[in-house]
Amino acid sequence: MRHRRGALPVAVVWLLVSMLVGCADPSVDERVGGQWHGAIEVPGAPMLVGVEFTGRHSGVIDFPVRQASGLALSDVVAEPDQVKFGIPDMPGDPRFAGHLDESAGTIVGDFNQSGQSFGLTLSRNPVPPPARPQEPQPPYPYISEDVSYSNGGFTIAGTLTRPDTADPVPAVVLVTGSGPQDRNEEISGHRPFLLLADTLTRAGYAVLRTDDRGVGGTGGNLNQATYADLAADIEAGLGYLRGRPEIDPARIGLLGHSEGGFLAPMVAARPENDIAFVVLMAGPAITGTEIVLDQGTRGFTMAGATPEQLDANRAFLMDWTGALRAGQLTKAARLAETYNRSLPDDLRAVSESLTSQNTPYMAALVSYDPAPAVAALRMPVLAFFGSKDVQVVADQNADPMRTLLAGNPDATVRVFDGLNHMMQPADSGLSIEYEWIETTIDPVVLDTVTGWLGERVPAG
Repeated sequence: MRHRRGALPVAVVWLLVSMLVGCADPSVDERVGGQWHGAIEVPGAPMLVGVEFTGRHSGVIDFPVRQASGLALSDVVAEPDQVKFGIPDMPGDPRFAGHLDESAGTIVGDFNQSGQSFGLTLSRNPVPPPARPQEPQPPYPYISEDVSYSNGGFTIAGTLTRPDTADPVPAVVLVTGSGPQDRNEEISGHRPFLLLADTLTRAGYAVLRTDDRGVGGTGGNLNQATYADLAADIEAGLGYLRGRPEIDPARIGLLGHSEGGFLAPMVAARPENDIAFVVLMAGPAITGTEIVLDQGTRGFTMAGATPEQLDANRAFLMDWTGALRAGQLTKAARLAETYNRSLPDDLRAVSESLTSQNTPYMAALVSYDPAPAVAALRMPVLAFFGSKDVQVVADQNADPMRTLLAGNPDATVRVFDGLNHMMQPADSGLSIEYEWIETTIDPVVLDTVTGWLGERVPAG
């Protein structure tokens, strides 16, 4: 799902980095010293980086797509005729070797990792901010306020946007994808929940979006939370909205993205919550274990694993998820550590993130089967997927979703051609593309959601 952010935890983790600070060295040649930026030319998914040479033998690197900055470089040589550096504590022993092209004003060379070589040309100045033409900008033609309320002894913080009207309006509660998300579900410079809130509020709906546990102004610890805990967080938001005179308590619905598509039906299926509608954006219709197995297989396949390695990876994932479902977190951690030590460096980089995911939260995810809750929904439901989504794959989820919703008299399931997990126009659909895609959410998706909602729960 997100994603690192915004999706179910994907087994593919390209970068695992340590946060270190380089030492300043004022003797750096001014022709090379200072800030540079460029893109590692990974086919189909170039990766933007920023490099700063703070001395002849020191520097730092930023990976904006991974929200990693100030990572200390090793083995630095910053001379016009030889520019070299390595990145310590990163799988695959990544290294750059190049030189200054004074006529072009660039540093040109090759970035090597795990036996693969990619071109990298660095130009002067820091990494430019990504173009995000859909990003809402104030002043807004509606009211936006920071809000907070309590649940289970800690504060949940978020933002409520609502039309500037005296009449009670319908409301939408946004439910984020997996992992620690802020209220905007920010990833790679995109803020899809900010855009959704803006779009829906302009259409006449109040929208509540909140920080996940342990993020921003919200307390608690996401890793220690169960799905019952996270459902209670959503229900606390419903209670807060029903206490606001500006909100029509009979017209409150849920919009869940990715893992939020697990949690939203769970809450909506409880009659006491009186949910008016549900929108599922890349919400899975298969179990959490099936999602993890599929993502693990895809990750290893893309990393060039042999058939024998793919079989071993699937066997490991079966054992690992089984231990998590049984509540055997220590066993799951031991399985992950032993398995990762057995892998070659390039595949270890793909699998190593699992060593930190032996938590109650991950156990809840892999244990969850959405079928009973989705099949029980009787309010209007809109579920949609992207054909390029490699995290919640449309071919594996759209038809099961239709089957689960077959008893619902007002259920719509759509697949948008060419869109990824974030509902962006995509090439490969991999998360590494997010940074380079300017569209935050395809306008067709936004129009579909507002149009469908307007027909069933009119804002006027």
